Amino acid sequence: MNKLTLNLESCYGIRALKFEFDFSNHRVYAIYAPNGMMKSSLAQTFEDVANAVPSQDRVFPARNCIRVITDESGAEIPGERVLVIRPYDEFLGHTEKTSTLLLDAKLKAEYEGLQAGIDKAKADLLEALKKQSKSRKDVEREISAAFSEPNAKMLPALLGIKEELAAQEAAPFADVEYDKIFDEKVLEFLATKDFRTAISDYVKKYNELLAASTYFKSGTFNYYNATSVSKSLADNGFFRANHKVVLSADVPREISSQGELDDLVKKEKEAISTDAELKRKYTEIEKLLTKNVTLRDFHAYISDHEELLPCLADVALFRKNLWKSYLMANDRLYEAVVEKHEAAQKRKMEIEQAAAAQGTQWEAVIEIFNDRFFVPFKLIARNKAAVVLGEEPILDLGFEFRDGEDVAEIDKRQLLGVLSSGESKALYILNVIFEIEARKKAGQETLFVIDDIADSFDYKNKYAIIQYLKDIADEPNFRQIILTHNFDFFRTINSRFVRYDHCLMTLKNGGRCVLEQASGIQNVFAKDWKRNFFVDPKKRIASIPFMRNLIEYTNGDDDPDFVRLTSLLHWRLGSSGIAESDLDGIYNSLFREQGSWVNGGDIVTDDILQAAEQCLTAGDGTNFENKIVLSIAIRISAERFMANKINDTVFLEGISANQTAVLFGKYRELFPDDTRTIKIVGNVLLMTPENIHLNSFMYEPILDMSDEHLRKLYRDVKSLS
Repeated sequence: MNKLTLNLESCYGIRALKFEFDFSNHRVYAIYAPNGMMKSSLAQTFEDVANAVPSQDRVFPARNCIRVITDESGAEIPGERVLVIRPYDEFLGHTEKTSTLLLDAKLKAEYEGLQAGIDKAKADLLEALKKQSKSRKDVEREISAAFSEPNAKMLPALLGIKEELAAQEAAPFADVEYDKIFDEKVLEFLATKDFRTAISDYVKKYNELLAASTYFKSGTFNYYNATSVSKSLADNGFFRANHKVVLSADVPREISSQGELDDLVKKEKEAISTDAELKRKYTEIEKLLTKNVTLRDFHAYISDHEELLPCLADVALFRKNLWKSYLMANDRLYEAVVEKHEAAQKRKMEIEQAAAAQGTQWEAVIEIFNDRFFVPFKLIARNKAAVVLGEEPILDLGFEFRDGEDVAEIDKRQLLGVLSSGESKALYILNVIFEIEARKKAGQETLFVIDDIADSFDYKNKYAIIQYLKDIADEPNFRQIILTHNFDFFRTINSRFVRYDHCLMTLKNGGRCVLEQASGIQNVFAKDWKRNFFVDPKKRIASIPFMRNLIEYTNGDDDPDFVRLTSLLHWRLGSSGIAESDLDGIYNSLFREQGSWVNGGDIVTDDILQAAEQCLTAGDGTNFENKIVLSIAIRISAERFMANKINDTVFLEGISANQTAVLFGKYRELFPDDTRTIKIVGNVLLMTPENIHLNSFMYEPILDMSDEHLRKLYRDVKSLS
């Protein structure tokens, strides 16, 4: 892959981009893209290539998308030769359930996806069961307890009753309110000796009556089951379809309507419930209930559902039957959980076998991480011996936390609780390193598209990442396109390992994205502007903030030259009296030179405004000096307009700092109805300060500000006067 040619249209906001990357003499390109300028869109386009899916324009999906990415032979680059490494937040947006199992990125994502599918199906079922049972309890824990699965292991419980549910024909208890029965105080009462005796007597008599019933049968078809059957037949239109039911008895009974069936069930029920001896035994239970005021809700509920009393003779069995009824009422959701689990098992086993083959690669990855990254813990392989012996398929990571001489092994959840944000993010690098090392070992030719990988990391670990990228740049099978919106990072990788002619910057030109050779990455003042100070008006003006900063750092802000240069960045009473020869004098004194401007008598502020006019018609590009000239001209023009309108010499001379903001405050006070000016000057305050004072992170604010925004603002400010 010595060359890579891009022809893109309507790819995630990239309206059009054509470019050829030449890797024949250097294997890495770095692209600086200001925020909102192509970076994430280009990364997403390459990710589509890696995943073999079509690209699109998400905002305007009707646009015809063109994505042609070819090598030097004209062949489209295959997906397996592309790996996109996303920023931390996008690449590792996993929940706390993310495992520490060590797999390559695709296998890991698939492995976790299998579990995620099961978790989603289980969550849907739990939500339905909570609604069905009307319970406020932890439903997962209750089901696990009901079927003797410890530690809230619901899935084994569900799998264990699969055959029982398949054989069950109805859900007789689907409408029972779970918490009415399985309340702690109720369960304590149901376990008392007095209740156990009373319910035993009640059930004994109840079973005798069932045995004597014409249609009900103890343990198989009581009136609770009969009511459920009647409702189910009606709900499913059984009788409306002119079907009939024949009840077995000494004299079989044919039933042709729901009303007839309900009447028969009611009469059979009354024959039992009105039995004098059974009622006497129920009264004994009621006496026990009324003695305990905390059971008032249970008493009321059981009074309305006397048919449940026999079930309370075996509370554990009743709990199982309740949950089986709830599950039967939500059988589709239950089946979805079981099916997803069973379907995942085979693929999980295949992935684990693949992971076992990769296991030894983790020794190198762990060593790289422990040696390079600055975190208060060390990675350890907990089950290395078991993996080597083939007893376990996947290497499992452990963490040794170090505090001075003290060392403690902790799990991932504990570790994340004590790490700083930057330290915890370092864990994300693990899978990145593994994927790269796996491809290195396999000799797989790969284009890495690296999208702000070091963003959000602290400086120590940011430099560790840069050093690792530098190391893999020497791999003959690897190519890199490093994307960033961080100019400091861009300058650093240029100084470490990315050749200057392979450093590109992004700009928009007529709606198209353009990649052009970067300029001014390293010390633009010394290498360009200073050399052209006496011949190029824009570079001369752009040098003023640098000269002012140097004087501030060496002589202080009370130095006369500092004050004079400040009057070229703000409109002051003496600004219009500073000539180009005065600026020459400051420059020559500062740098011990003898140069001079061609027209020394010209006024500097006039030349600033004249240069700004030229910037209005200049082409887009990474010409820092144009943006600085426009920023200075915008500020001077806005301040001059406000100063003239305020027309208060004493006030103007009293401003010692933050002049634009102070003038703006006074202007709003005096002219509150001049909303147009207030809006324009508000934009001046928002857009220009960081573009003029360049002593922090150098040029990044300038680069992120588009030429067109500055041109428009300058035109707006000019229109005020």
